[in-house]
Amino acid sequence: MTEIERLIQLLARLPGLGPRSARRAALHLINNKDTLLVPLARAMTEAGEAIRLCSTCGNVDTSDPCGICTDPKRDPRTLCVVEQVADLWALERTGSFKGRYHVLGGVLSALDGIGPEDLSIGALVDRVGAGDGVEEVILATNLTVDGQTTAHYISEPLAATGAKVTRLAHGVPVGGELDYLDDGTLSAALASRQGLDG
Repeated sequence: MTEIERLIQLLARLPGLGPRSARRAALHLINNKDTLLVPLARAMTEAGEAIRLCSTCGNVDTSDPCGICTDPKRDPRTLCVVEQVADLWALERTGSFKGRYHVLGGVLSALDGIGPEDLSIGALVDRVGAGDGVEEVILATNLTVDGQTTAHYISEPLAATGAKVTRLAHGVPVGGELDYLDDGTLSAALASRQGLDG
């Protein structure tokens, strides 16, 4: 196998890239060898050597504990539980959450053979129950069957720690038009309706 074929095969493993897209991406990299391919290869090597998994929350960073866990401006009383690091990054992009995180590493899934021992659920319960001042745990798992099952599964042991357990609101998105929403979203919005303030 040539280096080009290996490059194409590795690119094809990336999410959203099939064999044809991988070939196009490889050709683009090759055509821009000095300005893209070589710097990208260098950056990937450096990232591979520097990236660490945070032993506190499960985030990826170049330090352990990560920058979020060590940031004194973050509120240690509020902990947001997410499925994956991508979910953490999505919440961070909003700039709205100023607490800390816990990454589960996935969701419970009987079909995929993923049980509680495969996720960082035990570490989460220990972390909240350790007396470090966590007052609220926000369950920010996805609104899939597995995400909701996982949230339900961890809510009871978390509630036993004395912390307040909440769930992200769901329903009609900002700017959403009712006619274009799916039935599940509309049903969730109706079930989660709120009163209007004065």
